[in-house]
Amino acid sequence: MNRIDLNCDLGEGAGHDAELMPLITSANIACGAHAGDEATMRETCLLAWQHGVAIGAHPGFADREHFGRREWPVTPKQVADLVFSQTRLLQEIALDCGGQVRHVKVHGALYNMAARDPALARAVAEATREADPRLVLFALAGSHLMTAGRECGLAVASEVFADRTYQADGSLTPRTAPGAVIEDVDQALQQVRQMVRDGTVTAVNGVRVPIQADTLCLHGDGVQAVWFARRLRAALEQAGIEFKSISA
Repeated sequence: MNRIDLNCDLGEGAGHDAELMPLITSANIACGAHAGDEATMRETCLLAWQHGVAIGAHPGFADREHFGRREWPVTPKQVADLVFSQTRLLQEIALDCGGQVRHVKVHGALYNMAARDPALARAVAEATREADPRLVLFALAGSHLMTAGRECGLAVASEVFADRTYQADGSLTPRTAPGAVIEDVDQALQQVRQMVRDGTVTAVNGVRVPIQADTLCLHGDGVQAVWFARRLRAALEQAGIEFKSISA
């Protein structure tokens, strides 16, 4: 593989969206629930449009206290309603800005729950299709969400992570577990190169796990997010990797 989509969660109040936008190819824009509001959604859509970056909806739980990263007991209907309503709101704002929402990537706890729960995965996929069947659904590589998206007739992008460790079954190490987040930049870069070029990732137990890397997530809320994004792009360019939005 010699091409990758670089996506980043933006519009979440981190303060460096303008610096990150030129470094990525897809922007996942917070839709006013876990972070952001209509003003930040509009500002981020305009910024993405100016840089030719694909606009994506980033719906999540309305839980600002925990930044949408706490799991809630929800029904599939509740999940479908929140994904659809938040995506539709961003679609309206993007259209008013002269752009168009191209993909959906659910946020935080909802992303993890849909990855492992077939019923919730189906709810996310159906809500995405209802918003626009042309939308690309971003889903954790090898997850139930990928399967549900394909069964619903959506184009699906297999997502991988630079700064998260993996379990032997291909799932992400829970954030509550030690070693869930990769702090060493060189280790993160090595993991990305392996995923993109070799199609594998080394799990925490040392096993090499097959993985499909269509789109790579760069977290935009870290204090070193811009520095890391620049290093990552440089390392991938040096490895002969090209960058292109998967939903363009």
